[in-house]
Amino acid sequence: MSLTPDLIHLTITAVFSFLVGMELKTYRDQYHTKEENLYFGTARTYTFIGILGYIFYKMDTVHLSLYIIVLVMLSLLFLSLYIKKIQKGKSSILPYVVMLAVYAFGPITELFPLWMPSLLLVLIIFLLNAKQPLQRFSNDINMHEFETLGKMLLLSVVILPLLPNTHIIPYLPISPFKIWLAVVVISGISYGGYLIQKYFFPSKGYFLTGIFGGTYSSTATTVVLARKAKSAGNSSVIDAAIIAATSMMYVRLIVVAIVFNFAVAKSLMMPFLSLALVGMVAAFVFMKQGDQKTENTDFVDKNPLELGTAFLFAGLFVLMMAVTHFVIGHYGDNGLHILSFFVGFTDIDPFILSLLTGKYTVVQHELVAAIMIAAGSNNLLKAVYALWFGGWKGGDRSALWVALLGIITIIWAFWGDIGFIFNI
Repeated sequence: MSLTPDLIHLTITAVFSFLVGMELKTYRDQYHTKEENLYFGTARTYTFIGILGYIFYKMDTVHLSLYIIVLVMLSLLFLSLYIKKIQKGKSSILPYVVMLAVYAFGPITELFPLWMPSLLLVLIIFLLNAKQPLQRFSNDINMHEFETLGKMLLLSVVILPLLPNTHIIPYLPISPFKIWLAVVVISGISYGGYLIQKYFFPSKGYFLTGIFGGTYSSTATTVVLARKAKSAGNSSVIDAAIIAATSMMYVRLIVVAIVFNFAVAKSLMMPFLSLALVGMVAAFVFMKQGDQKTENTDFVDKNPLELGTAFLFAGLFVLMMAVTHFVIGHYGDNGLHILSFFVGFTDIDPFILSLLTGKYTVVQHELVAAIMIAAGSNNLLKAVYALWFGGWKGGDRSALWVALLGIITIIWAFWGDIGFIFNI
C-alpha cells in the first residue's frame, strides 16, 4: 500500500521542523550560552509548531482563519518574551523569524514540489551558520557600491526592456536597446572581476592583483603595479603581475566577443588564447625568479560600475560606431586599420563593441584584424605606462614583454589578413 500524499507532506514538515530546531539550538549554544531563558522553545517546540502549521492549514485551506489565529497567538507569546529581552538589553528577533519559517513549512510542502521546502531548510541552516562571515562582510563592504549596483540594476532590469529595439538613431544601424545592452554586459564583466579582486582576494599579492585586475582594466592595473615597481625596484613578482594583467585582457576580449558576435569570437579564439598563454608562461617564469613570499599591494578602490562611467561608455560606444562607419565608408580597410591602431591608445572597449555589434561593409576577417590591431596598440600604451610609472629600473622588463605581445598581436592581425587574401 502506497503512502498518501498528506502523510508524506506531514512527515516532511515534521522532519524539517525538527532539523531547524536542532540547528537553532546549536546556534544558541555557540553564540548565546548565557541567554537560555530568553529563547523561544527547543527542537521539540519547533517540531510541534511545524506540525500545527500543517494541520491548521489543511483544516481550512480556503479562508485560512485557523492558520492565521494560531500564528497570531504564537506571535503574542513571542511578544511577551521579546519584552523581557528588551528589559535585559537584548533585541534579537531571530528565533521569531525562524519560527515563522517553520510555521510556513506545512503550506509550502503542500503547495510546492519538494525542492521548495528543501531549499528553505538549506537557507535557514546556511544563514544560522553564517553569522560571523556575514558580519565580516558587512563591515568590509563599501555601501556606496551597493548604491551603485542598485542604480545599475534599475537601468538594466527596468529601463533596458523599455528601450526600443529598432533603429531610430540616424546613420547608426543599431537600436538603443543594443547600445545599452552592450554597456550592461561590459560593465558586468568589469564589475565581476572588481568584486572578486576586492572581496575574495584582497591583499593576496601582486600576482593575483594582476590576474583579476586584468579582467576589468588591464591598463589601470598596469599603472598601479608600475608605481609599486618604481619603489620596489627590479621586482620579478610585479613584472609577472603586469604581464598577467595583459594576458587576462585577451581572455576578457574573447568573452565579450562570444556574447556579441560568436563568429568573430571563433576567429579570435586561437590568436588571443595563444597570446594569453605566452603571456602567462612568461609571467610564471618571472614568478619563479622572484621572492615567493606574499606581497601585499594597495588595491585601488575605484568602482568600474559607476553610472557616470556607464553613460560615458555609452556615449563613446555610439561615437566609435559613427566614426567607424565614416572611416570605412570613405577610406575602406586601410582606414579601418589605421583607426584601430590609434584607438588602441585610448579605451578600446567602446571601439571593439562597435565592431562586434555594428553592420559594416567589410568582411569578417577585417573586423577580426581591426580588433587585434586595437588590442596590440593598447599593449604598446601599457608598455609606455610601465616605463613611465615604473621607471627604467622598475618597469623595463614588464614593458618589454607587454610591448612584445602588442607587436606580435599587430603582426598576427596583418599576417592573418594577408593569409586570407592569398589563401595561405
